[in-house]
Amino acid sequence: MRTRVTDMFGIELPIFAFSHCRDVVAAVSRAGGMGVLGALYFTPEELETELKWIDDHVDGKPYGVDVVMPASYEGADFAPEELVGRLQAMIPEGHRAFVENLLGKHGVPPLSSDADPGRVLLGWTDATARPQVEVALRHPIALLANALGPPPADVVDLAHRHGVKVAALASTPRHALKQVEVGVDVVVAQGTEAGGHTGEISTMVLIPQVVDAVDVPVLAAGGIGNGRQMAAGMALGAEGVWTGSLWLTVDEADTPEMAKRRILEATSRDTVRSRSWTGKPARLLRNEWTEAWEAEESPGTLPMPLQFMLVSDALRRIGRSDASELATFPAGQVIGLTNQVRSTKDVMFGLVEEYAEALERLDRITQD
Repeated sequence: MRTRVTDMFGIELPIFAFSHCRDVVAAVSRAGGMGVLGALYFTPEELETELKWIDDHVDGKPYGVDVVMPASYEGADFAPEELVGRLQAMIPEGHRAFVENLLGKHGVPPLSSDADPGRVLLGWTDATARPQVEVALRHPIALLANALGPPPADVVDLAHRHGVKVAALASTPRHALKQVEVGVDVVVAQGTEAGGHTGEISTMVLIPQVVDAVDVPVLAAGGIGNGRQMAAGMALGAEGVWTGSLWLTVDEADTPEMAKRRILEATSRDTVRSRSWTGKPARLLRNEWTEAWEAEESPGTLPMPLQFMLVSDALRRIGRSDASELATFPAGQVIGLTNQVRSTKDVMFGLVEEYAEALERLDRITQD
C-alpha cells in the first residue's frame, strides 16, 4: 500500500497503533505499520527505559511517541514548582468526600502505607509533558503525536529540527486547521466512537470534512477495528488509519486480566463519554463509576487537571481491590468487535486481508 504517510515514514502499511504497551508498539512496527507509545503515565526516567527497550526490539523500523499537551487547563499560568500545591488547594472538600463515600459503598480499602506515590499530574500539563518530549527526542523516533489539540508551536519546531514529524488529533475541522497552522505534518481525525478523549462528531461525518479542510495527510480514527472499516476511512479520503482500542486484547498487551476479560465480553453500547476520568470528555467503559458521576447526588466533575488529581488515588485503590464494578478505563466502541485474543501480527495481517477483500467487493459491484 502506498499513500503520503507510507512515503513520509517509510512504512509498508498506513496503520498506526496507539498503545501504552511497548511490546505492542514494537510488534506493530515490525509488522509493517507504525506503533506509537502513549507516554502519559511514564515518568521521564521510565519513558527512557521504555524507549530504549523499543529501540532494541523494533528491528530498526520506525515508531512514534504520543504525549498529552492540552491547549487549555486549570493552572496553566502557575509556576512549575508550585503547580501541584496550588492545584490541590483548588479541589473542593465536597468532591473529596463524594469520592470517599463512593469507594466506601463498594468496600474499596485505602492504599497501604508502603504504596508507591501517586502521579496526579503526570503528562496532563504543558510543564509535565515537556520532559517527556525531551526524552522522546533523544531516541530515533519518527513521529511525535499530541493527543489533546494542537501542540505548542515551539514543540513542533523542536521536533522538526530533530527530523521528527508531528501529528495531532482533531475532533472538528476547526481543530484540524489550528493544528496545520502550528505546523503539524499529519492530522488524526478522530470520531466520537474512539476511546479516550474524543469529540461529538462521528467518524463517517468527520473524516471528509477534515480531508477537505487541510492539505496535509489525514488519518482516520475512531471505530477502526477491521479492514472493512479501514477501507471506509480510506474511501472517505484518509491516507491511513489510527487505531487504539483494537490492541487492548492482543497477546502482547499488558492490559490487566480483569480489564481484558471485560473488553472481550463488552458490546459497543458498553462505553460512554464521561468527564469522570480527566475533566474533559473521554470515552470510557460504562460502569458504576461513570454512572455515579452522572447521578443526582454527584457534585459534578472538575476541569482538567483537577479531576484526575481528585480521582487518581481512587482509581489506584479500585485497581488493587475486588471492586471490578468501579474499574473503568478508556475504550472505544470498537470493543464490541473484539471477542478473542490474537497476536499483534495476526491482527495486522487480518486488517490487510479484510481491506483487500473490501476493495474486491467494491470492484465487483462496479463491474456489475
